[in-house]
Amino acid sequence: MLLYQVVIGKEVYMAKDLIFELGSEEVPAGFIKPALAALAASLQKGFKEGGLEYGQMRTLGTPRRLTVIVEGLEEKEPDRRVESRGPSIKAAYDKDGNPTRALEGFARGSGVKVEDLRVVKGDKGEYLYAVKEVKGRKTAELLPTLLRGVIGALSFPKSMRWADYDMTFARPLHWILAVYGGKTVSFNHGHIESGNATFGHRFIARGAGKALKIKTVDDYLNKLKDNLVIADIGERRMVILDGIAREAEAAGGVVLEDKGLVEEVVNLVEYPVVIRGSFEEEYLELPAQIIINAMREHQRYFSVQSKEDAEAKDGYGLLPAFITVANTRVKDEAVVRAGNERVLRARLSDAKFYFDKDIATPLAGKVEALKDVVFQVKLGSSYEKVERFTRLALYIGRWIEWCDALDDTSCLSDFLKDTKTNPGIKAGRSHQLGRASMLAKADLVSGVVGEFPSLQGVMGAEYARRGGEDEEVAAAIGEHYLPSSAGGELPESSAGAIISIADKLDTIAGCFGVGLIPTGAADPYALRRAALGIIRIVLDKDWSLPLDGLVTKTVALVGDKLTKDAGETEAAVLEFIKERFRNYLKGEGLQHDSIDAVLSTEWFDIADGVKRIRALEKFKQHPACESLVVSFKRVSNILKGQDANGLLTPDIFEDDAEHALFDLYSKIAPLIREAEEAGDYELVFEKLASVKDVIDKFFDEVMVMAEDEKLRRNRLILLGSIRDLYLPVADLSKLVV
Repeated sequence: MLLYQVVIGKEVYMAKDLIFELGSEEVPAGFIKPALAALAASLQKGFKEGGLEYGQMRTLGTPRRLTVIVEGLEEKEPDRRVESRGPSIKAAYDKDGNPTRALEGFARGSGVKVEDLRVVKGDKGEYLYAVKEVKGRKTAELLPTLLRGVIGALSFPKSMRWADYDMTFARPLHWILAVYGGKTVSFNHGHIESGNATFGHRFIARGAGKALKIKTVDDYLNKLKDNLVIADIGERRMVILDGIAREAEAAGGVVLEDKGLVEEVVNLVEYPVVIRGSFEEEYLELPAQIIINAMREHQRYFSVQSKEDAEAKDGYGLLPAFITVANTRVKDEAVVRAGNERVLRARLSDAKFYFDKDIATPLAGKVEALKDVVFQVKLGSSYEKVERFTRLALYIGRWIEWCDALDDTSCLSDFLKDTKTNPGIKAGRSHQLGRASMLAKADLVSGVVGEFPSLQGVMGAEYARRGGEDEEVAAAIGEHYLPSSAGGELPESSAGAIISIADKLDTIAGCFGVGLIPTGAADPYALRRAALGIIRIVLDKDWSLPLDGLVTKTVALVGDKLTKDAGETEAAVLEFIKERFRNYLKGEGLQHDSIDAVLSTEWFDIADGVKRIRALEKFKQHPACESLVVSFKRVSNILKGQDANGLLTPDIFEDDAEHALFDLYSKIAPLIREAEEAGDYELVFEKLASVKDVIDKFFDEVMVMAEDEKLRRNRLILLGSIRDLYLPVADLSKLVV
């Protein structure tokens, strides 16, 4: 597609289209979107470095091809003038005025004659400059190197080698299509030579395997579509969404919304064909999540729910139907449908067998089996982990005054006893919390979770409800894995939130305590996600929790499992969570200097930390803030390395400015402490603003570092007192003004 033309001198340069496609074996669905983004970014970078303009860039992709189309790409780099600085005048010529070797070498390297160099006078003296007019190269000459580099820079979560070729890709690479302005861009990547051909659908294209010669963008899109490939991801998505909605309507229901599955299926097919199937109604007696999971995780089927699902007993109202998306047109849809139904029937039959077996044993009866489940070799069994985080959960519950004071050294097995049949066991929130925590991992030894691991927690809650547990206990069991992703759903119940924090903190502290610390490339125990989960839960519940105390308690509970020093472990865990908190706050749009000002203090309360930072952000708009921060920076600089501890002696003040600052300090210090204790940080900063004029006058009129030692020390103590007004809340000297 010709967009425009450029006239340079007597030559006419036309903008042309680039079609760049990498054809391979089927690439995993999750790799496609990031790979296309990386390809586009690499090309954009290359074009920018060469000064090449283009009209529009778009990406297309299927499991077998990654494509970037660049419309209106200029045919030639712009001509440019390159200036480079050489030696100074002094170093350029000897005492006789002859060029030195340094000058001759510079001229030679710059491709100009010595006499063509020019002198430029700057702040640092006079230097010789080489000015060279560089004629822009043609795009067709640049593309081979650029495209080869783009392929080489492409990376995947997992790459593979094949045959004896010295190259890697997500899956074996078979062809490279590179066409610019209708002509092939010729280059080699390993053993593969680029060309002007692509290929249609592997199985159902006309003459499958036959090369399709390409010259233009329309040519590319039309020939692929004629050969049953829909290269545009958005177009495939619409075909799938329309198809599954139509089939669900035909089944008398609607599709259970699942955006993640839609995105996955879109990148599993080149030519989507939507097919509906059914299964026996008897399987609807299973919990809906089992049916959904059996269809989604194993078969990539969409579930169908009744239109009145909101009134259904489980909130799903599933119908005995499913929808699948095939990658080929079929002669007899009934045969494909029957095959899919047969596979699903086997899955559901297995699930029913395991479910019936699981509910035959109460959830409390499964806890003992956790002793045979290894959580982590160095950290022991899942049963040991459950004991640790149950004690921690009770500690948290008491701290936030959600449950009564219960000795967390008590026998944890009492929580597995039913209060109805054991009158000696005290009912109440403490028992609910302890019981939910002790039962939280029991479903790991169930048959259903063994078959469908993603249902851990979900099945625990289901078994708890079917076993007659209190709803608070069942809900907490189901919620304690939340959030399961960076922006995922949070626990609603307090018990679920407490256990989630305890479980996650135990994992972090335990892993750090045995040296399993995340690296930039690996985090196998998802510790970053766990830390972020703790932060989000605490903020959601607005709980005031002493993070340092929690970490100390958790590390102590890990006890003799530690292979590292307890103090070292505590410090590392606190720093790890603090860095995750810092990143979270930046993601929330808070300014880095406000974050640093608070997190650089003796800070250990997540919810309180956010309150301080938001109050500080608001204080930045105060007219006194800028000059006050400058003064506080001066206070910090003067006190750096000085001993400012001790009692003030107002009797030896020599200057009115000293008395004024001390009097103001005496007046506002109790007010600031009172506001700080109440968490009213806006008032803290408002009171601090009243120091501005007085401290400015102090610095104008008083020599802090006086020669007299008593005067000097007294003034340092006074400034230390001023610093102590703000330092417990935020180090205001960290602010950028």
